[in-house]
Amino acid sequence: MPKLAAFPKAFMHALCKEGTMTVSQWIALAAELDVQGLEWYAGFLEMADEPNWPRFRSEVESRGMVIPMMCCSPDFTHPDASFRAAEIVKQKRWIDMTEALGGEYCRVLSGQRRPELSIEQGVQLAADSIRECLPYAQDRGITLIIENHYKDDFWEFPEFAQQMDVFCMLVDRVDHPNFGVNYDPSNTYLAGEDPLELLRRVSHRVVTMHASDRYLKEGTLEDLRREETGATGYAKRLSHGEIGKGLNDYDAIFTELRRVGFDGWISIEDGVDGMDQLARSVDFLKRKIAEYWPA
Repeated sequence: MPKLAAFPKAFMHALCKEGTMTVSQWIALAAELDVQGLEWYAGFLEMADEPNWPRFRSEVESRGMVIPMMCCSPDFTHPDASFRAAEIVKQKRWIDMTEALGGEYCRVLSGQRRPELSIEQGVQLAADSIRECLPYAQDRGITLIIENHYKDDFWEFPEFAQQMDVFCMLVDRVDHPNFGVNYDPSNTYLAGEDPLELLRRVSHRVVTMHASDRYLKEGTLEDLRREETGATGYAKRLSHGEIGKGLNDYDAIFTELRRVGFDGWISIEDGVDGMDQLARSVDFLKRKIAEYWPA
C-alpha cells in the first residue's frame, strides 16, 4: 500500500531564502498531519550545517515519521563541462544527505531548457550526468528519481525535459536498477499535455509520486508559455490548488498505478493556502488509497 509524505511547498522561501521558519518548526507543524513521512529539500538553509542532518532525522523519527525522499534540483544541461562536473559533485552530496537522513530516494532533474541546446544535446548531457551519479547512489542504497518537472523555484528557464517525448527519451536513455520516475501529474498539464498519457508511458518505471493539483488563476497555458522563460521561479498566474479540486483525475491515476503494482511513497505538494488545506489534501488521498489499495 502506498505511504504518504508531506512537502513544505508553502514555506519554501521561509525555509530556503528568508530564514523566517526553522526546519524544527516545519517538523512540528507536519507532525499534526496524518502522514508517515516528510519529503526533504536539500536547499533548506539549515541543511548547510552537516551536524544538523542526524539531528533533523532524530526529530522526525521521534514523531513517528521518516524522511523517505530528497528533493533537489541538479542542472545537468549546462553546456560547460566544468559546470556539469560541479553539479555532479553537488548531486553526490545530496545523495550523502539522503543517506544520513535515512532516505531511500533522491531526485534528479535534466536541467534548464537553455535556448541554445538541441533536444539530442540536452538529453545526452543529462543522461551522461545521471549515469555518472548512479554508482555512487547504488553504493549507498539510494534510488535516483527523475521527475517530469516544470521549473525549480530558483531557476531562470523551465525544465529541459518538460515535454513528454523529451522526458521519455531521457528515461529510456538511463537503464539502471537504482533509477526510476517520480511522477507528477500536474506538471504534465503545464506542458500542455495529458498526464494520463505520460503515466501510461512510464508507469512501469514509477517508484514515487508527487500529489498536487494545479490551476491557472488567470489566462491560459499559452500565456504561461510566454511568461515562464527568463523569470526566476514560477509564473505568478500559476497556483497550486487543493488536491482533488484541480485538473487531475486521481481515480484514473490510481487505477493505473495499482495495475502496475505501485506501492511507493506519495508526497503531497500542497498547503499554499494554509495547513488546513494541506490536511484536507491528506484526507482526500487517504480515502483514495484505501479505495484503490484496500487492506
